[in-house]
Amino acid sequence: MPMVVGVVAGAAVLAVLVLIGVFKMMWRVAEPNEALIISGSNHRTEGLEAGMGFRIVTGRGTLVLPGVQAVRKLSLDLNETELSVDCVTQQGIPLKVRGVVIFKVGDDFVSIANAGRRFLDQQKLMSERVHNVFAGHLRSIVGGLTVEDMIRDRDKLTGQTRAACGTEMEKLGLIVDSLQIHEIEDPTGYIKNLAMPHAAAVQRDARIAQAEANRLATEAEQASFARMAEATRDSEILQAGYQAERDKAAAQSRQAGPLADAAARQEVVVQETRVAELEAHRREQQLQADVRKPADARAYEKRTLAEAERDARISAAQAKAKETELAAAAEATRVKTAASAEAEATKARGTASAAATRATGEAEAAAAQAKGLADAEAAKAKGLAEAEAIKARAAALAENQEAVVAQQLAENWPEIVKAGASAFGNVDNMVLLNGADGMGEMFAKALTMGGTGLGLARQLLASMHQNGQDHAATSPVLNGAAAPRAQKVPVEQDGE
Repeated sequence: MPMVVGVVAGAAVLAVLVLIGVFKMMWRVAEPNEALIISGSNHRTEGLEAGMGFRIVTGRGTLVLPGVQAVRKLSLDLNETELSVDCVTQQGIPLKVRGVVIFKVGDDFVSIANAGRRFLDQQKLMSERVHNVFAGHLRSIVGGLTVEDMIRDRDKLTGQTRAACGTEMEKLGLIVDSLQIHEIEDPTGYIKNLAMPHAAAVQRDARIAQAEANRLATEAEQASFARMAEATRDSEILQAGYQAERDKAAAQSRQAGPLADAAARQEVVVQETRVAELEAHRREQQLQADVRKPADARAYEKRTLAEAERDARISAAQAKAKETELAAAAEATRVKTAASAEAEATKARGTASAAATRATGEAEAAAAQAKGLADAEAAKAKGLAEAEAIKARAAALAENQEAVVAQQLAENWPEIVKAGASAFGNVDNMVLLNGADGMGEMFAKALTMGGTGLGLARQLLASMHQNGQDHAATSPVLNGAAAPRAQKVPVEQDGE
C-alpha cells in the first residue's frame, strides 16, 4: 500500500514536471522592442486582412504549438543609414548631398505585417533598401531646385524628401524618425564663387569695422596715454611738493642748531651786556672811591703837609692820574674790541634769523651805551684827577718854582737825554779816535745839548704860573710832550 502511494505521488510529480516543461516550450513572450510573428495556423488579427496566415504579438506572452506553429522575431529598434547622393541641380551643377536617415518598423500591426513580409529574413538589408529609396527621391527633388534654394532653405529640401518617400516607406512598414542633410559638397566651386561677393563684402565690412575699431582703440590709447601723462604730471607735482616740504623740514631741522646756538649766544650777549653795565657801574664807583676821593684827600693832605711831602704827593698824584688814564684807555679799548667782535659775530649770526639780529643789535646798542658811559666816567675821572694835579702843581709852583722845575726835569730826564741823543739819529757809523775818553766827551756833549732845554722848561713853568686856571684842562708840556724815539747807533771804537 505505501509503495502504491509512493508510485502515485512520483507519477503525479513527474506529470507536473512534464506539464511545466511542455508549458515552457509552448509559452513565448515578446520583448518591448520586438514583435512575435506566429505562423502555421489561420489567424485573424485586428486591422489585417483575413487569411494572412500569421499572428502578431507585441508586449505580451502567448502559447505556441511546437511543430504546428513557427515563431519568429521582428526587431522594432531604431536603424540608421548614411546618405551620400550625387545630384544635379536645376542649373546643371553637380552636387553631392550628405545626410542621415533614422527609421524603424512602425508600431501598428499593419506596419509590422508589411515589414515582416519584406524584411523578416533580411533585416540586415533594411538600411540599404532605405538608402536606395531616399537616394532616388533626393536626386529627383534636387533636380528641381537651384543651388541658392538648397542653401537658403535646407528645411524645404528635407521636407520634400520626407514627403516623397513617405508612401514608399509606409508600404515597407517603416516610419522615418529623422532626416538630416548634413552637407552639400560642390566639386565645381560654384557655392564658393557664389559666396565670394558676399565674402568680399563681409571682408570689406570687416576691414572697415577693424579700421574703425583700430581708430577707436588708437584714440582710446592716446586718451589713456594723455591721462597717464596727466597722472604722471600730477604725481610729479605732488612729489615735488612733498619733496619741498621735506626739504623745508630738513632745512628747519638744520637751522634748529644754529638758531639754538644764536639764541644761546644772544643770551650770552645779554648777560655780557649786563656784566658790562655792572662792571662800568663798579668802575664808576671804584673811580669815585679810588680816584676822586683819594685825590681830594691827597690834595688836601699835600696842601697841609710840609714842602717835601707836597713834592711826594704831587708825584703820587701824577702817577695815579697816569695809571687811571692808562687803565681807562685799556678798559675802553677792551670794551671797544669786545663790542666790535660781538658786532661781527652778531652780523654773521644775523643771516640765520632776523629776530636774533634784532636782539643782537639791541645788545650791541646796550653795550655801546655801557661803553660810552664807561668812557665818559673814565674821562670825567681823568679830567678831575688832572685838574687836581694841575691845581696842586700850580700851588707848588707858586710856593717853590725851583723845586717844581727840578722835579719836572727829574721826571723827564730820559726824554731830555733822548732829545740830546736824537742829534746822532741819522748817523749810521761813528768812529771815535780817543777811545774811552772820546766816548765820555761825546756823551758829555750830548747831555749838554739836552740840558739846553732847562731854560725852556723854566719859561714854560713861568708861563703856566701866569696863566693859572686858564690852562687847568691842559696837561703840562713836559708831561705831555713825547720825546723823539732814540735809535740804536752802532759804535765803532778805534782800539788802542
